[in-house]
Amino acid sequence: MVFNTCSLQINGVHYSQKNKPLPRSKLLHKDLHICIFGAIRTGGYMMNILMTKGLKQSVCDQSFYNGPVSKFWAYAFVLSKAPELGDTLFIVLRKQKLIFLHWYHHITVLLYSWYSYKDMVAGGGWFMTMNYLVHAVMYSYYALRAAGFKISRKFAMFITLTQITQMVMGCVVNYLVYSWMQQGQECPSHVQNIVWSSLMYLSYFVLFCQFFFEAYITKTKSNAAKKSQ
Repeated sequence: MVFNTCSLQINGVHYSQKNKPLPRSKLLHKDLHICIFGAIRTGGYMMNILMTKGLKQSVCDQSFYNGPVSKFWAYAFVLSKAPELGDTLFIVLRKQKLIFLHWYHHITVLLYSWYSYKDMVAGGGWFMTMNYLVHAVMYSYYALRAAGFKISRKFAMFITLTQITQMVMGCVVNYLVYSWMQQGQECPSHVQNIVWSSLMYLSYFVLFCQFFFEAYITKTKSNAAKKSQ
């Protein structure tokens, strides 16, 4: 599926070179749908576990994968990663610049989600909840822009900062899982998964920090310099 999507994206480049950019109205419905889809999944499940059973239980408990309600949203999360690859295609069809961070992030999240879901690894509830929360905010922003609203640049900066925070929290969760495993406590995972997950989150952290610096710090200084000339 990943390779098929990559093929579609390559073909999309050829299509976009010969045709007009895809209008924003084509993206609005999709963005709103994903926004609502993400917002629903960020309910109070993890907060309830955290408040009633504590931090360790919220990280190590596997009930997020098989609970009466949460198991559906966990499964939906894994399935949703494939359609999200279509975001990259929409960027191409909109004749916008496709950066490495975008397609790398979507492909690796898809592969890791599918890899981890089958083992119901500890920390998964936090990983999915954080992703849903950030995407709810992010797709709200995309939907408003697609509808033609002018959104403050500070809101875009805020979204990137929440993504960077998500990557830090992902590394913290992995550290907690590993520590409790080493102490012999019940926190079901395996070292290989923790290593891959940590490398993934660290790479995201570096890439999102680089993006933040280039998009907001460097450009701001450059624009200020041009105005002063």
